Amino acid sequence: MLRITHQLTEARTELQRICARTHDDQVVHKEATVREILHAVRRQGDQALLQYTADFDGVTLAAEGLRFSGAELDAAYQQVSKGLLDAIRLACKNVESFHRQRVPQSWVRFEDNGVVLGKRYTPVDRAGLYVPGGRASYPSTVIMNAIPARVAGVPRIVMVTPPGKTGTVNPAVLVAAQEAGITEIYRVGGAQAIAALAYGTETIPAVDVITGPGNIYVTLAKKLVFGTVGIDSLAGPSEVLVIADHTANPAHVAADLLAQAEHDPIAAAILITTSASLAEQVAAEVDRQLLGHPRQTLTEKAIANYGLAVVVDSLELAADLSNGFAPEHLQLEVAEPWDLLEQVRHAGAIFLGHSTPEAVGDYLAGPNHTLPTSGAARYASPLSTETFMKHSSLMQYSPEALRGVAEAIAVLTETEGLPSHGDSVERRVRPDSSDGASSL
Repeated sequence: MLRITHQLTEARTELQRICARTHDDQVVHKEATVREILHAVRRQGDQALLQYTADFDGVTLAAEGLRFSGAELDAAYQQVSKGLLDAIRLACKNVESFHRQRVPQSWVRFEDNGVVLGKRYTPVDRAGLYVPGGRASYPSTVIMNAIPARVAGVPRIVMVTPPGKTGTVNPAVLVAAQEAGITEIYRVGGAQAIAALAYGTETIPAVDVITGPGNIYVTLAKKLVFGTVGIDSLAGPSEVLVIADHTANPAHVAADLLAQAEHDPIAAAILITTSASLAEQVAAEVDRQLLGHPRQTLTEKAIANYGLAVVVDSLELAADLSNGFAPEHLQLEVAEPWDLLEQVRHAGAIFLGHSTPEAVGDYLAGPNHTLPTSGAARYASPLSTETFMKHSSLMQYSPEALRGVAEAIAVLTETEGLPSHGDSVERRVRPDSSDGASSL
């Protein structure tokens, strides 16, 4: 049953509890396990990968079986329907179109005083994409990670994904990878896959950036290898916050809440509404739609532990509560969503109006569905082409321009006690100071 509260203090307390739902006492123990895995893969390479795949996935592989063969990739196309292939291609088209609008451009500006400044953007050399398995298979995750990397111009993109009990992977995942331009795919998952991407093995190359969501072991592994490689984010379990007024359809809102709750038993589904009647109707609809749900047990756990409906006096207060939570997904199911948008400061993705369910963003609207979770939207952004790029600053000073700033640099270098910094300028603006004595 979806809990309903009318008390603002209780609502804030509950929202804080839900936001911190992944901070459990088991994390320290799990982190120790992950450290062992990372260390083993770094030392033993493929041997450790194969052992962990046997231990954790129940799959016995030889080193040459880690990578999917061309024949296996071709065969995947024979195992998906035309309708699914068409949907994958539409998603690829829309996601690519959106991300091509966001490719950062290098720039150079020539100042009148002989100074040239700029930024030069270049892609990383190698990117590693993690696609989870486990409870479900996600071709959409393939698309959302692979296409921004390809649009960014990354020369080599590799993908890892855990194998099923027979060593296979859902053919839709393999087809989506190929449609997105990825053919170097390895059947390995978990923390050991992150270790392989970070450190390299005899078979799997070390990469520069690792992206993609996973379970707590994958997330901890990404946290621990950060610095050796870049990462997109430390993605937590999925969450949605719906702000709704009296114009919202309770059956639609309930379906939106369940669309997140069905991901994971610790997924969060939150409604903030100005209508007490709507809250009651949504709670009833959640119960009704759960009857016979294919993922009923899992989804019921999420709703029971991390589902919440809050009744507030105004949409302004609803937006304030939402900003404090900083949701991964925010749906504005109100009469005037664009007006309410002006009050939203923190959210990973925002869905405006009654006809924009979060599911369109998950699959094929175009914006990326790899989003900051657990309050990270206060400071982080969705995965994008920028995730796979970095920039170098550009500077050029003419002799005249350097002379114009030499005195200010001298004052700053003296203040910081760094005489050679000042000397490096003086020797250029006063060539006769070659004896090494500094008068700046």
